[in-house]
Amino acid sequence: MLLDTCALLWLAHDQKQLTDQTLEKIDKAPTLFVSAATGFEIGLKHKAKKLYLPLPSGEWIKKILAHYLINVIDLDLEICIKATELPSIHKDPCDRFIIATALIRDFPVVTGDSRFAEYGIKVLS
Repeated sequence: MLLDTCALLWLAHDQKQLTDQTLEKIDKAPTLFVSAATGFEIGLKHKAKKLYLPLPSGEWIKKILAHYLINVIDLDLEICIKATELPSIHKDPCDRFIIATALIRDFPVVTGDSRFAEYGIKVLS
């Protein structure tokens, strides 16, 4: 199961944004993942003061990933190329990396973004 950036933030700070069914699936998932792009996106939002974090973004991310036992999927060449080949439904490059990762790994994605489903990905919210 792959967490979109918003889902990681919700898991850490506002679990009411996630349905009970999704929280149960997260709890039962053998492994949780985020894309390395999530670190980039959180860092940018924090630096631009669009996201408050109680710690510097790098420290915060490491603590949250360790707390929830979340693994990071690096952006490799296959993911980067796949992201460029996707239809132009979604313009956000970070989301395109997450979508490409989900397609390559055949993972459902926890997200609040309904456009992910338009790529044929199973979406949990």
